[in-house]
Amino acid sequence: MLKDNIKSIRKSKGLSQEELAIKLNVVRQTISKWEQGLSVPDSELLVSLSDVLNTPVSTLLGENIAEQKGDSLKEIAEKLEIINLQLAQRKETKRKIWQWIFISICVILIVSFIVLATLGNTYMEWNYNDPELAVLGVGVHTFIWLFVRIAPIIFICSIIGICLTRKKQ
Repeated sequence: MLKDNIKSIRKSKGLSQEELAIKLNVVRQTISKWEQGLSVPDSELLVSLSDVLNTPVSTLLGENIAEQKGDSLKEIAEKLEIINLQLAQRKETKRKIWQWIFISICVILIVSFIVLATLGNTYMEWNYNDPELAVLGVGVHTFIWLFVRIAPIIFICSIIGICLTRKKQ
């Protein structure tokens, strides 16, 4: 019957009469009357009730519904195990990504040092009377000056990052 179905579905969804009443925009006594069989919801409220309880109207109007039992302990443990495995995989993926980022930074810095060392300071021989070359020369000199001072710090931090993200066995 409708009264029993409303009550059992509401309880299986973990809703109190007050919570269901708020969701349906009615007073708690209305829900109580429905569950006692003293009144029935009109068609609009029946559709709203169906939506709130995520249950078809036909099920609400159908035969008695046995109260659903909660998941067994074994099922919950299996679900938690799956979630834990997914979290572990996600953590391992993040660790690998960070490790490869640190390795890439080290490689880029080493290659940059090699390129700068082979090029030498050719910009020092430029004719700085030309304003465009002067600006470019100052820019190159500033870049090299900053790079030579900051790159070793970044390199050391990246080496530390690689050590911290390596897989511990």
